[in-house]
Amino acid sequence: MKLYLKTKDFSVTKEAFELFHDEDLDMLITKPKPNNLEKYYESEVYISHTDSKKSLVDKVYQLVKRYSLKKKVKLINSFQVSDKRLLDIGAGTADFLLAAQKAGWKTWGIEPNALAQQNAVEKGVSLLASLNDVAGQKFNVITLWHVLEHLPNLETDIEQICNLLEDDGTLIIAVPNFNSLDANYYKEHWAAFDVPRHLWHFSKTAIEKIFSKNQMRLIKTKPMLFDSFYVSLLSEKYKNGKQNYMKALYIGLKSNLKGKRTKEYSSHIYILKKKV
Repeated sequence: MKLYLKTKDFSVTKEAFELFHDEDLDMLITKPKPNNLEKYYESEVYISHTDSKKSLVDKVYQLVKRYSLKKKVKLINSFQVSDKRLLDIGAGTADFLLAAQKAGWKTWGIEPNALAQQNAVEKGVSLLASLNDVAGQKFNVITLWHVLEHLPNLETDIEQICNLLEDDGTLIIAVPNFNSLDANYYKEHWAAFDVPRHLWHFSKTAIEKIFSKNQMRLIKTKPMLFDSFYVSLLSEKYKNGKQNYMKALYIGLKSNLKGKRTKEYSSHIYILKKKV
């Protein structure tokens, strides 16, 4: 593996990290991998574990999240299933699970972070702590919304996740794409690298190859158009020490326009099924 770039944890510790390129998979790997990952999530700015609306960026995130929830529910409702059993891995503060419940789904959520669990309980949702808590069960749909990149034991976790899926079930994965224009523009300041919380950085090739090993086939890829704008807002702050909203909007739009041509967007949703 070759060194791809050097970056740092901009949001919590400011520690330096390196990204190495696995050329066979076209995937980046964060090194070193900390022994204690929990401390890197102990921050009020880690918005997916809170419902913060303090800053403008927080408010933008929450606005986009509400829109995205509708799109996510529409996506899972598009699958013809006899038993609407949904497992959301990395459930955060449980907003997606609540939206799915309203649409008639029976839901289970996994979230190891204690603060996120507490926020979910206040909304009336109890979350499980690990995949082991659903061992032996089967689900029609399993979702990981910007979660796969966080899993410390990637190969074993993927195997376990695939085993939880019904034979005709659907696996939905959303992850950032380091081959996007905004990633190439911001380089070490690209907010979606988010080291060391993001241990793995995927391409379309990586997703297809990794899941193929677990007898899964990629059937569709969808863009997440708002991600380029949100990530660019954060990246501008990391790069220049202050917000530059117009520049972030410009880069986000430019990334989406190029993505329309190259199919390399800031983030992708991957829809996978078991091979038959």
